[in-house]
Amino acid sequence: MKKIYGIRPVAEALESGKQIEKIFLKKGLQGQQFRELFTLIRQQRIPFQFVPAEKLNRLSSGNHQGVIALLSVIEYQSPEAILPGLFEKGEMPFIMVLDRITDVRNMGAIARTAEAAGCHALVIPGKSGALINEDAVKTSAGALMHLPVCRVENLAGTIRFFKDSGLKIISATEKGTEDFHQPDMTIPLALVMGSEDNGIDAQILKLSDHLVSIPMHGKVESLNVSVAAGILMYEVVRQRNSE
Repeated sequence: MKKIYGIRPVAEALESGKQIEKIFLKKGLQGQQFRELFTLIRQQRIPFQFVPAEKLNRLSSGNHQGVIALLSVIEYQSPEAILPGLFEKGEMPFIMVLDRITDVRNMGAIARTAEAAGCHALVIPGKSGALINEDAVKTSAGALMHLPVCRVENLAGTIRFFKDSGLKIISATEKGTEDFHQPDMTIPLALVMGSEDNGIDAQILKLSDHLVSIPMHGKVESLNVSVAAGILMYEVVRQRNSE
């Protein structure tokens, strides 16, 4: 993943509209130039993290001045821009939402299946999610270069937007009260997958129209999230092809 380092170069990259994956800032950084940069970061809602100087030194041997930005390998899109176009074209929206999935290999595997299954977009949080880097693109077999990806600051707010736009929200959770094949998936929908460690955020579960689970008949208690996502995505495909 390409990097830009130094306060002024990173500020110029933001001002020129370059897409930034994430910015690492040295803890305790001060000064007028830093405050101006930080204002830009907040205004553009770029994911950032304060880290020790040692981490920055590992990321770059150059004079980073306490600031390193990772350039995005894809161009992010907006849910508000994608959804109306789907309805206008007469397509049945099918959106994948990934809540706090941090493993780039899972991210890539889900994206690969989503693109193959005809999913219209992948929605991820700006924070608490895996970086979309070269490893994620490689694991996706290039699907991340073709599938629209939306990085949003407020995942729950985006879920509300989907509901207001007429999408049903189907969340996969061990707390699910329905088998995954029971809800009607031929309608406009957003399918939500959560991290294996923490599952789906409670606020998003409350916004969901259906909480579904995958029956487990063996001794293991759960599936890898990318495998579970694949099962659910192809249930959408099965139902829509059966119409």
